[in-house]
Amino acid sequence: MEQTDRRLLGQIAVVTGGNRGIGAAVARGLAAAGADVAITYHRSVDDAETVQRAIQALGRRSLAKPIDVSRPEQLTALAEATRAEFGQPTIWVNLAGADILTGDFARQSDEEKLQRLVAVDLLGTVHGSWVAADNLSDGGVIINTSWDLALRGMAGREAEMFGAVKGGVTGFSLSLARSLAPGQRVNVIAPGWIETAFAQKDLSADAYEEIAQRMPMKRFGHGDDVAEAVIYLASPAASYITGQVLMINGGLTS
Repeated sequence: MEQTDRRLLGQIAVVTGGNRGIGAAVARGLAAAGADVAITYHRSVDDAETVQRAIQALGRRSLAKPIDVSRPEQLTALAEATRAEFGQPTIWVNLAGADILTGDFARQSDEEKLQRLVAVDLLGTVHGSWVAADNLSDGGVIINTSWDLALRGMAGREAEMFGAVKGGVTGFSLSLARSLAPGQRVNVIAPGWIETAFAQKDLSADAYEEIAQRMPMKRFGHGDDVAEAVIYLASPAASYITGQVLMINGGLTS
C-alpha cells in the first residue's frame, strides 16, 4: 500500500481485534489511507504495540485498548476513549474473533468452542455495532466480519459452528443496514482462506497446496487483500453501498 494513499484522510477508525493477523493488516491499511486508528486487543500487548508503532510510522495517531468484546460496557468505554483521544469516530470495523483452531483452543470441547464463538464473534459484533451506531458521526460506516462459506456450507464440526455464528453476523448486519440507513452505512466482509496463523502453522504443505489450487486465483489471500476491501467500503467511493456482503476469497464462491 502506498503511503501517499489518502482516501480516508481525516477519518477516525476503530478496529476491534486490530493487534494481529487480518485485524493488524486492516489497521495499518486504514492508517496508510489517512485515518487515525484505535485498535483493541485481548491478551497480546506486544502485538498491539507493534501495530501502534506501524500506524505512527505512517504519520497517523494510534490508540490501543485492552478489551473483551463480549462485554458491552467495555465496548462503550472503547468508544468514549476514542472520542476523548481523537474526536468522534467515523469508521468502526468489528474484526475481533475467537480462535478455536490453534493451540490450546483447538483442544477445547465442542461446547466450549461454540460458546466462545457466540460470545466473541456474534455477540461481540452485535454489541459492537450498536455501540458504533450510537457513537459514529452522521455518514459513519460500520463494517462487520463474516465468512465466505457461512451461507453456503462446509463439512466439519468447526465449520458447522462458524457457519452458525457467522451466518448470524451476516443476517444481523443486513438488518442493521436497513435500520441505520440513510444516516450510516453497514456492510459485511466475508474472507475465505487468508494467510493466518492457522494457514501458516497448522495446515500441512499438501493441504495448503490443495486448498490453494481450489481457488480460481490459485493462492491464499493476504491481510492486505482484506484491508483494501475495508478501505474501499469505508471510503466515499462506496457512499451508495450499504447492506452488502463482499466476498474476499479468490473467486472460490460468489
